Amino acid sequence: MDRSEPIKAAGQPKMDDLAPESPADEGVEEGARDLPLPSDPKTVFLGGLFVIAVLVVCNLAIDIVLPVVCAFVLKLLLQPAVRGLERLWVPRPLAALASVAMLVGLLVGLGTLISGPASSWVSKLPDAVPRLEQRLSVLRRPIQIVDDQIKQIESFGNMPAPSNGSTVMVEHSSRAEETLFSGTRAALGTLLTSLLFLFFLLVSGETFLRRMVEILPRFRDKRQVVDIVQQIERDISAYLVTVTAMNALVGIATGLLTWAVGLDDPLLWGFVAFLLNYLPILGPSVGVGLFLLIGLLSFDSVWHACVPAAGYLAIHLVEGEAVTPMLLARRFTLNPVIVMFSIVFWYWMWGVPGAIIAVPMVAICKIVCDGIRGLSAFGHFLGGNA
Repeated sequence: MDRSEPIKAAGQPKMDDLAPESPADEGVEEGARDLPLPSDPKTVFLGGLFVIAVLVVCNLAIDIVLPVVCAFVLKLLLQPAVRGLERLWVPRPLAALASVAMLVGLLVGLGTLISGPASSWVSKLPDAVPRLEQRLSVLRRPIQIVDDQIKQIESFGNMPAPSNGSTVMVEHSSRAEETLFSGTRAALGTLLTSLLFLFFLLVSGETFLRRMVEILPRFRDKRQVVDIVQQIERDISAYLVTVTAMNALVGIATGLLTWAVGLDDPLLWGFVAFLLNYLPILGPSVGVGLFLLIGLLSFDSVWHACVPAAGYLAIHLVEGEAVTPMLLARRFTLNPVIVMFSIVFWYWMWGVPGAIIAVPMVAICKIVCDGIRGLSAFGHFLGGNA
């Protein structure tokens, strides 16, 4: 309620404070009233079928749809760089080529730097499993108690009890490498296709927007499309640039932390922290568990082993709970439950690339829904607490 509104009488019901008495009331409730919902069941039914059909196509045509979506998201990330080069009188094709080359060089450089440490840790996996079991031997007694209780319950039902002891099968290092890198060829193919689409999207510039404006019959529709596209480009570009910069700072801080505590290959762990930070909520949780396991494998003291995970958690709390929300609060207020569901869903659909671009896709969906009156209620549902 507006603070300038007179205070109501003490005997008035409190429910009157939750809803305005007339359309002339304060503007706080105006946005809530201006959310039209579809009243025709056919519209809801056909809209649901359309969404399901789009998701099915995205799953079946993953080899085509995923590179296009990744290229579109990367275009929003590199668009400011292309425009900056254009202001320096660089032709747009050369600016697009320079931006894509810069991205490729960055990826190749990082891949070259971390390939050696990553291969080294993969080769250590067979020997790491027995060491990890030894470090976690404190949990062996509780697990044995639970196992004995399960055997007693099974004996009451005359069910065959499982054999005593547990067998840990340690595969050869080459088998582990084959499992971990089995999708390398597909990932490289998707990356190359995305870069090809990205180059042509950067070169085309505003061509698709102009064509869409030309075919729309009414000026109001033309203006609406231009406003939505400009807001998507402005907000998503700012989001991607801000998040990438913050993730780079998190990676640098994590690398310095692992180097300070004596953990091997700090560059590798800084890059891992950089990638995990693209996944809100889920990525930092995985990172804490990963650094805890790495600490247990690297240090003899349990307290020393917990330092990398505790330091990473502290870095994430400062970045994720204070700095990044302060920078993005004016542009994005997404529902955290929707964000979490989107990450899990698109990871199931498209794997790791889907999980990384899940948040930008939700943000784009919200901007589009907010700009179209018939979908404004759905956009309001996607939003979080402002």
